[in-house]
Formats: sequence, C-alpha cells, structure tokens
Amino acid sequence: MKKCFSNASSVRAKSIYKNIKIEKHVKGFMLGEFNSYHLISDPKRVGFLFARYKFVAKMLEGYERVLEVGCQEGLGSLLVAKSVKKLVATDFYKPHIESCVGNTSSFAKNIEFRWHDIIGGPIVEHFAGAYSLDVLEHIDPKQEDLYMANVALSLEEKGVFIIGTPSLESQKYASSASKEGHINCKSGEGLRLFCQNYFYNVFMFGMNDEVIHTGFLPMAHYLFAVCVDPIKGKINK
Repeated sequence: MKKCFSNASSVRAKSIYKNIKIEKHVKGFMLGEFNSYHLISDPKRVGFLFARYKFVAKMLEGYERVLEVGCQEGLGSLLVAKSVKKLVATDFYKPHIESCVGNTSSFAKNIEFRWHDIIGGPIVEHFAGAYSLDVLEHIDPKQEDLYMANVALSLEEKGVFIIGTPSLESQKYASSASKEGHINCKSGEGLRLFCQNYFYNVFMFGMNDEVIHTGFLPMAHYLFAVCVDPIKGKINK
C-alpha cells in the first residue's frame, strides 16, 4: 500500500496543531438531545440558528450584562457569550437548563443558566440588553403582553431587547409539526406594532436563510425587531 502522506506533510501537520491545546472538558462536550436531532436530521437548521445568534452577538457586543429569554439547550448562548461580559440565560423548561448546566457550565464561565418562566414575572436584576429567539411564536396570544412586559421590566431604563421569530407569511411553508407549535406568528408590521407598545424605538429586519436584510418584510421567512428604551410608564407592574 502506498503512503498517503509524506514526512513533510506530517511535520507540517504537527507544526499547525502543536500550539492548539484541547482542554479535557472540550473533548467531552456534548450537544443537547434537541440540537443533536436537528444536526442529524437537517443540518442547515443549525446554520440558521448560528446566523440568528450571530446577529444578536454583533448587536449586543461589549454589553456588561445581558439576559436571554428562552435559551433551550444553550447552543446559541455560547456564541453570544463570546461577545458580552456576562450572560444570564433562562428557560421555563427545567430539563433544558439541566442540559445546559451539565454540558456547558464547566467551560462557559461567563454564562449563568437559570430556570425562570418570564410569563410569571421579570428577572429581579436589570440588564443593559436582552434577547429572545424562537419564543414568541410559542406563546399563547393571551399571554404575549405578560411576556413582553416582564422582559421590559427586566431591562435598564435605556435597555435594548432583540426579538426573533418566524414570520406569519412563512407558515404556509412550515412543516405540520412546526405549525402545531407556532401558535403566535406575526407579520412584520404586526410585530412592529406589538413591540411599539413597550418600547419607544423599534427597528425591523428580515431574514432569509442566513441573510439578514432591510428588504420587503412580507417576503422574509424570519423577523427581527431591535427594541430600544422600554416605555416603563405603560407597563403594568
């Protein structure tokens, strides 16, 4: 059998990798079961997820304290945590938080994973920034005002909140399983009006696959609203 690589190739490989130290906890890192399923069944969904969280990370870069509402298994949290000083990542589903703590807390030193249901009340600390991706569409419309009010009450006076959700127009292409869980999708204008009930300034973006844009929102598969400066006087405490 012929040798596949020359000695020069081996030396070059050793030179490339000699300064890369793989920590023990990284070797044992595991994705949560939901993210593992998505990676195996439809890998492009993981690409979309990282693109969404990258947008958040760039918008909140350098912030001291940031809140995540609905972190699921914490995969996107890892990306945002690289751009902010401190991240408090919350989820209402306790097994998700247990997965986050078990899989990532040993090396994600600036993330605190916390079990909290935002419908039940705000976070007692005030944050400079917050974000919530792929959450609103799962919230009963009768409770959406509690969700938004409690997020706003968790922010500092000039705080920033980024919300991401599939568009209403995208649902005609969604799977039956997605449609079953997506009980509160909005159009771009509907999301803007909803957010303007709680924030003085709302900036809208559309997203198709990994591309974020300011184009025609009814043609966007996914929506972002960047909300600035909560209207404290209009929030029911």
